[in-house]
Amino acid sequence: MQISGWIRAAAVAGSAVLALAGCAADFQPRVPAPGPPERTACGTLTIAVLPWVGYEANVAVVSYLAKNRLNCTVVEKDLTAEGAWEELAAGDVDVILENWGRESLKKRYIDEERAAVEHGMTGNRGVVGWYVAPWMVEQYPGITNWKNLNDYAHLFRTPTSGGKGVLLGGDPSYETNDRALIRNLKLDFTVSMTGSEEKLIEAFREAERNRQPAIGYFYAPQWFLAEVDLVHIKLPAYTPGCDADPAKVACDYQPYDLDKIANREFAESGNPAAEMIKNFQWTNADQNEVARYLTVDKLSRDQAAKKWLDAHPEVWQAWLPAD
Repeated sequence: MQISGWIRAAAVAGSAVLALAGCAADFQPRVPAPGPPERTACGTLTIAVLPWVGYEANVAVVSYLAKNRLNCTVVEKDLTAEGAWEELAAGDVDVILENWGRESLKKRYIDEERAAVEHGMTGNRGVVGWYVAPWMVEQYPGITNWKNLNDYAHLFRTPTSGGKGVLLGGDPSYETNDRALIRNLKLDFTVSMTGSEEKLIEAFREAERNRQPAIGYFYAPQWFLAEVDLVHIKLPAYTPGCDADPAKVACDYQPYDLDKIANREFAESGNPAAEMIKNFQWTNADQNEVARYLTVDKLSRDQAAKKWLDAHPEVWQAWLPAD
């Protein structure tokens, strides 16, 4: 009796020990959620530079602050928009400072490959479309309606345009719908690329100065619109999805809230430049002011940036990382 009772007691005690041991084995301590990345030194910041002056204005200001406030070594790489995405995904570029849509590239590099991230808005509103010189609207008021464009196509013919009106384009790397719009809206025009933003601006400037016909692709924000107030032609209204098939597009360009794109590793690194660039936001007027310093006043990027920064400390101080 005593022995068997002792055995029973020992068995009960052993079961309790095993149960406690099992609970201990099953228990997993809670792992705290990761906090913000630890702040690091800036090191080298590589910025894509795309071929329009509004973008260059962004580069001027961000680069100046990175060098003079965050002690970064800044590398600026001249690229096309598509090339910039490729280098960013490969880790050879840290950031694109102004992105216009590019949904197919976002799907590939952000959603599928997860090599890039959206890195905040620039604060700029992008408006793309077809524009004419102001003097033409005074003389031909109906020209701002796309349905009337064929009536005026003869005004824009050149000796090499094959009897069609010429619609001016800018840099060949720009992603446009112009040829598809001409085809799908059955317009008697052909596209002629000027070769660069600077040449496109000069063509419109000469057209207004000498009262010559000019129609072409253009966009805002753009400082030149303060010099020559180009008039936007009304194409069929944009609706979401109307430009989904590039071959069939027959509507105006989408208005864009412009954003920034960063290499994922850079964005999550704790680099103070990543935080400053994410915070960077300004207005179309701000960008146009710096762009005018660069183009009209012929200032260097650092000179243009310093002039703007000295005049607007209340804007840019909010971009800097907290101490």
